Order: sequence, then C-alpha cells, then structure tokens
Amino acid sequence: MKYVVVSGGVVSGLGKGITSSSLGAILKACGLKITHIKIDPYINIDAGVLSPYEHGEVFVLDDGGEADLDLGNYERFGELRLTRDHNITTGKVYQQVIARERKGDYLGKTVQVVPHITDAIQNWIERVATIPVDDSKATPDVCIIELGGTVGDIESMVFLEALRQFRYRVGNDNFCQLHVSLVPDVGSEQKSKPTQHSIRELRAAGLTADIMICRSERPMDRGTIAKLSMFCMVPSTHVVSVHDVSNLYKVPMLLLEQRVPAMVLNCLRINRMPPANLPRWQRLSDRVENPKNKVTIGLVGKYTGLADSYLSVTKALNHASIAANLKLEIVWIESTDLEILMKTTDQACHDKAWAKLKGCDGVIIPGGFGDRGVEGKILAVNYVRTNNVPFLGICLGMQVAVIEYARNVLGGDHKNANSAEFVPNATDPTIVFMPEISTTHMGGTMRLGSRPTTVADGTIAKYLYESNKVDARHRHRYEVNPDIVEKISAAGMTFSGKDADRGVRMEIIELDVSKHRFFFGCQFHPEYTSSPHAPSPPFRGLIETAGGQLDLSKVDLKATTTSPKNANGKNANGQ
Repeated sequence: MKYVVVSGGVVSGLGKGITSSSLGAILKACGLKITHIKIDPYINIDAGVLSPYEHGEVFVLDDGGEADLDLGNYERFGELRLTRDHNITTGKVYQQVIARERKGDYLGKTVQVVPHITDAIQNWIERVATIPVDDSKATPDVCIIELGGTVGDIESMVFLEALRQFRYRVGNDNFCQLHVSLVPDVGSEQKSKPTQHSIRELRAAGLTADIMICRSERPMDRGTIAKLSMFCMVPSTHVVSVHDVSNLYKVPMLLLEQRVPAMVLNCLRINRMPPANLPRWQRLSDRVENPKNKVTIGLVGKYTGLADSYLSVTKALNHASIAANLKLEIVWIESTDLEILMKTTDQACHDKAWAKLKGCDGVIIPGGFGDRGVEGKILAVNYVRTNNVPFLGICLGMQVAVIEYARNVLGGDHKNANSAEFVPNATDPTIVFMPEISTTHMGGTMRLGSRPTTVADGTIAKYLYESNKVDARHRHRYEVNPDIVEKISAAGMTFSGKDADRGVRMEIIELDVSKHRFFFGCQFHPEYTSSPHAPSPPFRGLIETAGGQLDLSKVDLKATTTSPKNANGKNANGQ
C-alpha cells in the first residue's frame, strides 16, 4: 500500500480537500485504485451533532456514517463509496483505546498517548486503506490521507506524531507528504514567510514535505519559488503554484500541468506514466465556462449565512446545470424573512426575501432541523405550488410540502396541520416521529445511510430514475404520518416512492404534470450521491424544467423508459 499525506498550514480552508480529491482523480486516470481517509482532530465521535454554522454540512455515507464534508469531495471527484471508518476523529480513536483498556487488552500497562493512541491511529489507517471503495471491489493501490486543521494546532499534534511514526513503519518509498500552504499577496508582493513558518512547524513534528502546494491569488513568481525552495529545503521543481482558477474542475488539470502526479508517482516508486491530459475534466470545465443560457434557483433555508451548510445541495445543482449547459445562479433566501410579519420583523428584509423568491425560475428547500423558519418554508411551498414554479423538496423540504398541502388543499380538520417535531403534543400530526428512533440520544440515532425505495410506474420519479428501485441516503427522525396518506392521495398528491421494506414509509411525493410543471419531493438526500459526471436525477429534473429544457406535460410517463442524457451520454442515473 502506498500513502499520500496532505497537510495544511497558515490558515484553514485553503483547499486541502479539493487538492486531495483532484490528486485522487489524476491517479485514478493513471489506472490506479484510489481511496481516501480524512482525519478530523475534534473530540466529537463524528460530525452528526455539529452545528452547520460551526462545521458546515454533515455528509452522510452509504453505511450511515455522518462525516466531514470533505468526504463528499472525495466521492464526487473519484466516483467512490467510502465508509464511516474513512473519517477518523480524536473521539473515535480515544473511544476505541478506552474500550480496549476496559476489556483488559493492554495487560495492565499504563495506557498513554505514545504508544497506545499513536499505534491505534496507525493501525486504523492500515486497516481502512485496504477496504474496496469502487465498483471493482479491488483493494486500493494508493491511500490519500488528509489531515484536518493546520500544522501547529494543539489538536493535531497526536496525529502528526502518529504520521511521523507511520512514515518509519511503512518506509519512505511508500509515503509521500504534500503540504498545502498560503502565499499571500501584500502590496503586489508574494510573501513567503507564513509558509516558511508552517514548514518549520511540520519539520519540528518530524515530517518533511516532499511537495509543497502553494495557494495564491495569482501564479507564483520565480523569485518566490526560489526563496521557498531554499528556506523550506524542498526542490524548486517540487514547489507547486496552485493559484485561484475560474472553476474548481480546472484544479486537476492545473496539478497535471505542473507535474504533481509524476512527482507523487516517483516519490512512491510507482512505475506509471501520468496521462497526457484529462479529457473528462477538460470537457467539464469547458461546459462551466461556456453555458448557453442562465437559470436562477432559489434556495430557501435557515443556514443561508454559510454556503458550506448546503455544500452537497449546491454541488448537485451545479452538476445538473453543467449537464444542461446552463449558467446557474443560486439565490439565497432566509426562510425566517418570508414569515408573516411580527413587530420585530424588518419590513425591508421581508419584502426583499419575497422579491427574491418571486424572481426565481425554480425553488429548492433542503433538509434541516428545528422549528425556526419552518413557517417561511411552508409559505414558500404554497407560493411555488399555486404559481406553477418548479420545486424540489428534500427531507424537511418534502415534509413541509406535505404539511402545506394538508393545510391548504385538504383543509377542514387539517387547516392547522403540522409536524410532531414542531408541535410535540399535536393530536393528529401530519409528520410523526419514527418509532424506532431514540428519544434520549442524538448522535447516530437517526434513520441513516442508504435505503432502497420502490418507485411506482407512470410517475415523474420513474421517468427521472429509469428504475423501479432507488438506493439513496437518508438522514431523518420524522416521516409522513401513514394515517394521513390516503386522504392526501385522494386530494391529488401522489406518493410515488415508498420504502422497499414494508411500503408504509413515504419516500417520494409529486403532483401530476397536468397540475404543476415540476413539483417533486423526496425524504432521502439525492445530493449525497450526485457527481460532476453523473448528476442527481431530481436535481436534473428541477434544473431542466426551470431552464425550459424539459416539459413533462409532453412526456408520456406511462410509456417512456427514457430520461434526459447528461454530458457524457449517460442517463440521469449515471448508467
């Protein structure tokens, strides 16, 4: 097994995840089997209960693991399927070591950070690196390990020590260290000092950078490269300039142009030739740069102040718009601003939010938790339903669509329909708590991971997925009340997807195309399995309808087995 470690310095958020993902994509183009591991130095067991404002999106894996959003980048770029064990946290490692100590596995020894914690980290890496992560089921050849945070953080010290030992354990020919650092522009001069200090911290931890990835606004000057080479003891040919680019799909080509794959292969003693070019990524980049038309999608949420909170959603929207050759504009709409005005509500914000909503070609309401902003989401659903605006609701977005329909179409006893999440004592809730979910523990207790959904014939869902079975990832505690399904169905809403196990859990809703151009909701999260080369079908349907490319009223849903093709000739399900 060969290992590539990607560390970072100076500041976080430099693009270690995109660098790791891009390198993996290039090595895959060399014919190698790739896997990824992300190390997060926080004590939380996983990202499941972290606030989106604090940590960004929680990415859900097939096995139900709630992980760092970088695992989503790895999967999208490498077309991989990772597991919960591909995300290592301080909490997971200490939990494992303490459990072994309680069992008596250490035979009475004093359990210490060195060697017990560091050994546990190394053993974890070696074990997980061999897990097959693609359709071939073959053991990976190269494992790319990204160390979260920045070198010098006190939280990362134990992992740096473990990686220092690990380099000695596996041997220099099987270990390559990439260090990503910032080279800021100050008064039109590129400053090397922050990176010099970062490399000093790395060397103090016992690790040496084989390749330096220098992030900068513009291409690096030769003088700056020479200075970094001298003070950081890295050959100038191995000081790589990764400057800002117009779209992230150019990053693999930027690394290839500067011979990074060749350096890595040489460092790892792998006798392979890097590809001369990357046609798939070039085509993707070209489509981003040269769209034919524009489409505006409103994203109605409660974490709109931080785009990373909805990273997979925005990525899936981008994938679909690229495939449709449309320039995507996402309009962020804070759901609380849409709600009925209170004395403390800002009139200008309220008016601005509604103006944004009414100016969109399509609307998406993603998942979320808690009652803040929910009434605004329900109002948004009512607007798009009654004004024939293409709509996609995901998880909570689907649930509020059902609540809105119960209130305004069923009416009568259901005019105050709501969710048990927001009105715990409701006698007849439209959305109910799932009986098997824990009411006392939050971490990892939701309905998580990939679950099969049975899709009915003659529906939008069947048209989009071209299949009667959909495997998609879930993350929720609440579901549509089975007792109200018959009433809502009789009122015109179709439950076109149900859980494959018992058929009592509603997974997909839609309205007939004669009533609405595109009204679609799903309890699962299709954004988690979208990729640049295989866009998610529901997102593709939303984008193409909003962009005027798809008119479902002209499609014979009962007869068709054909769905729109993406940029690579595959259908919307990636086949």
